[in-house]
Amino acid sequence: MVQTHWLSSAATHCGAVRNMNEDAFLNRNNDGLWVVADGMGGHDAGEVASEMITATLARLDVEQPLPDVVDALEDSLLDVHQKIRTYSRTHCEGRTMGSTVVSLLVRESVGVCVWAGDSRLYRYRDHKLQKVSDDHSQVNEMLARGMITPEEARNHPASNVITRAVGASETLYVDVTLVELRRGDVYLLCSDGLYGALSEGKLVHHLRNPDVESCTQALIEDALKAGARDNVTVVTVQIQ
Repeated sequence: MVQTHWLSSAATHCGAVRNMNEDAFLNRNNDGLWVVADGMGGHDAGEVASEMITATLARLDVEQPLPDVVDALEDSLLDVHQKIRTYSRTHCEGRTMGSTVVSLLVRESVGVCVWAGDSRLYRYRDHKLQKVSDDHSQVNEMLARGMITPEEARNHPASNVITRAVGASETLYVDVTLVELRRGDVYLLCSDGLYGALSEGKLVHHLRNPDVESCTQALIEDALKAGARDNVTVVTVQIQ
């Protein structure tokens, strides 16, 4: 396997409308692990859930063989899932609280994406943008079944209804997919506040930027100019 090198940058903002940020991110650049979590449930709920995820994965042992790290990551999310549900019962009168999660783990020339919910991982390669993760959302399920068209999906009234999230329901299921890394790839992890505000064309425009720091900041600034109605979190990873 070829040893891969990378550069990354991460930032978050409460958005153009909200005054509280329930998003959280993890940027373990030296370890090749990045996470975006988008909390739900309001003050002392959503922000707690997302922070519990990133704090737990900040302690993940990445020195094991890749399959073991992936297993440990999944186990950590299942553990946090139960802790969030316990916190909801003891601190929030049992009301629904939880968080989406999308993560990218890089080892040599292989990337592993683990996710639940509608925070996304994109790959920009050869001037094309591809969505690596698949939204766990009501609209996406309707789209997959042919019940609505892609045009109807864009502004559907149920666009914010997700079907999976850490802590939100009794059982958590996460999805895992592998990606082959190539030099020149750019990976974008983001909450729905970003892609809800910017078109894919706008994302591509910024991901062409060779400066990873300014790319991340420009994505957030453009989302704010577009009136981002939700929290905006961006992690950009450039494969060298």
